[in-house]
Amino acid sequence: MIEEHIGIMAESDTPQPKQPRPTKQVNSSTSLRKPLQVMHISRKREEELAKKNQSTENPENNSEVNQNNIQNKNEGLKSPLKPSSPESLDSVNKQGSAIEEGLTMDDLLEQERRPLTAISSHHDTINPSPKEFGFAKHVLDDFDFDEDEFLAALDENEPIGITGEVAKGKVIGIESDGVYVDIGGKAPGFMPKKECGLGVITNIKERFPKGLEVEVLVTRDQNADGMVTISCRALALRKSWDKVKQMEKEGKIVPVKINGFNRGGVTCDLEGLRGFIPRSQLEHGEEHQSLVGKTLGTAFLEVNPDTRKLVLSEKKAATLKIFNGLEIGQLVEGTVISIKPYGFFVELGGVSGLLHQSVITNGSIRSLREVFKQGEKIKAVITDLDPKRGRIGLNTALLEGPPGEILIEKEKIMIEAEERAVKAKKVMTEANDKTLKVENSNQETKVKPNAE
Repeated sequence: MIEEHIGIMAESDTPQPKQPRPTKQVNSSTSLRKPLQVMHISRKREEELAKKNQSTENPENNSEVNQNNIQNKNEGLKSPLKPSSPESLDSVNKQGSAIEEGLTMDDLLEQERRPLTAISSHHDTINPSPKEFGFAKHVLDDFDFDEDEFLAALDENEPIGITGEVAKGKVIGIESDGVYVDIGGKAPGFMPKKECGLGVITNIKERFPKGLEVEVLVTRDQNADGMVTISCRALALRKSWDKVKQMEKEGKIVPVKINGFNRGGVTCDLEGLRGFIPRSQLEHGEEHQSLVGKTLGTAFLEVNPDTRKLVLSEKKAATLKIFNGLEIGQLVEGTVISIKPYGFFVELGGVSGLLHQSVITNGSIRSLREVFKQGEKIKAVITDLDPKRGRIGLNTALLEGPPGEILIEKEKIMIEAEERAVKAKKVMTEANDKTLKVENSNQETKVKPNAE
């Protein structure tokens, strides 16, 4: 009993070998799991084999089956492929070239063995041309245009009216607050009533009747509706400033009518611009209030369109009158009013000229006072004129014969000054001609190397 018990214990302690589990008997056809697409292809293969068997058994139906197969293939090629989304196309391309449902596994394996030319030809059948898809080729119609026509259209529709641009147009509408002018843009330009001209306009309809051609200045670019703001007043002011600047350049004396006064001077109008004359620039500045309504001859002191400053002077106008009566080479008579270390200042009837020490005589002098004295009347030749700065250059050395003659026979030179001045003028003109020839020759020598 004990031995049996020990044997049982020994048997329980030793590991028992595991018995193999009974395996289920599976069908050989379902032992390997195949992809859905391959299964589908194999089924098609089985159906085709079944049809072939039927056709061999029934040779009368062979022609009908072949015709049906040919018709199905032709319909599959002729029918346009349905457009698919990019995701679906990518998934199909990843799966392989089995896009058509009618391919079998043998066909797929055969495609892998084909050369590149065969694959490309097969790709053409898989991806037909746009014509096979049913899309018509694009044909140019009346609404299409080439690049030149496109650029021409842009030029035609280019915005008309940039700030600062001068435009011409016709009045097409009048309102209580302004005028509408057609300047050629997609929308007319609007001119506010206060911009219709200089001064006060009482009747805007009489001033701007419909159809009137006007020239305006664009003061603001197009808004959202394509309309620009225009002004006749701004254009008139621009022209006035240009005209006044030209008058200043020419050194003209302009008459103005005084229309107001203040502590500093009087005001006036010139070409539609507001001018100012300081009291210090008036001949009678102490009673400047009495000048209102009178006309004065004035010259320009400052013309600045940016700051809108127009400053005039009555005294400078008087100086310009004298300058306008003078010319280079002319003999003048005046009075020595001041003696300076560098020369004499001579009063010439409202203006003063400078007789510099270097042109008093061709000789040498020890002191200026041994030549002329203050208050003495002398005659001299004008050699320099500068109306803008009010400078006049005088010369007595041209009246001399031998150098230093004026120191010995000053009275004789003053008596014969007119005859001597004629000779001096000829000498000056000859000297000027020589200098002009030298300047021209220098310019020609500079131009020739550049031309070569």
